[in-house]
Amino acid sequence: MATETKIQIQPLSDRVVVKALEPKEIKKGGIIIPETAKEKPQEGEIIAAGKGRTEDGKLVPMEVKVGDKVLYGKYSGTEIKINDEEYLIMKEEDILGIVK
Repeated sequence: MATETKIQIQPLSDRVVVKALEPKEIKKGGIIIPETAKEKPQEGEIIAAGKGRTEDGKLVPMEVKVGDKVLYGKYSGTEIKINDEEYLIMKEEDILGIVK
């Protein structure tokens, strides 16, 4: 189920808008890791998707859709901030897989 957001952005061609999911934090031995030392999440939810890419004059539809939970590369996409919420805009090819 897709989360409702107040963003009004339609990505073009084969780009998607992804909301990063916070990783589940596991503390061992009472050690708390500061935010600056934590790795960026690599799992997110598709908030918006373009129509697809054009190849040989034909539209190739997207393999992902709004609401899909996906895995993406550590340094993928461009970070944007809308209404104090952080999102990533990336090409579909930067998505490594869909989490089922």
